[in-house]
Amino acid sequence: MILLPAIDILNGEAVRLTRGSFDEQTVYDSDPVEAARRWVGAGARALHVVDLDGARAGSPVNLEHIRRIAQEVDVPVQVGGGLRTMSAVREAIEAGAARVVLGTAAYFDVDLVDEAVGYLGDRLVVSVDGRDGQLATSGWTRQTKIPVEAVMARLGARGVRRFVYSSIDRDGMLGGPDLEGVDLVARAVRGSFLYSGGIASLEDLRALTDLRQVNLSGVIIGKALYEERFTVEEGQRVLDGDR
Repeated sequence: MILLPAIDILNGEAVRLTRGSFDEQTVYDSDPVEAARRWVGAGARALHVVDLDGARAGSPVNLEHIRRIAQEVDVPVQVGGGLRTMSAVREAIEAGAARVVLGTAAYFDVDLVDEAVGYLGDRLVVSVDGRDGQLATSGWTRQTKIPVEAVMARLGARGVRRFVYSSIDRDGMLGGPDLEGVDLVARAVRGSFLYSGGIASLEDLRALTDLRQVNLSGVIIGKALYEERFTVEEGQRVLDGDR
């Protein structure tokens, strides 16, 4: 498994939200490029960048910051947030994204999914964000009653092979991962997925590795790294199997 530091961009700054609420944010870097340099310098093998302004607006807002990050680091940059049309997807690729993360649009626009699968192949990732095990959309501002595993199974049938599963209830809370949710998602995913939400310690990472889900390919971590609960190097060693 790989550790991906999260860089969430809001109002041009690197922030973390609590439980997906735009009203509960903490600014960690005034320039998201500084966060990117720091994490890569600490040993990160890839970055997960989210345009939160774009997620809320429905179209990309922070492409220039994404471009700057991609130019400054020598690791793959996975980008999401507000990518709801093929033109937005292409803009993200042109800005330097190694992989593109679709969210809201993927659940409701099957034509977009089909076109993105054809255009990106395994560079396409779909982020499925869950609150109480049910899908949340539009930058986590709209709640549905659709089980997250049903969404992943349906998208998998259309050719999507990479996912992110985010537990919104745990996001930014440092309360531990949603192990039950990871188990459910692992059974639903045709391909591989990354997990995000609640990671607070190296023990949390060990708990995820102990699940021995072969299609869990990595963990996205934000607040625990920003608050120095552990380092990128320490976390990656655990994910590599070093107890």
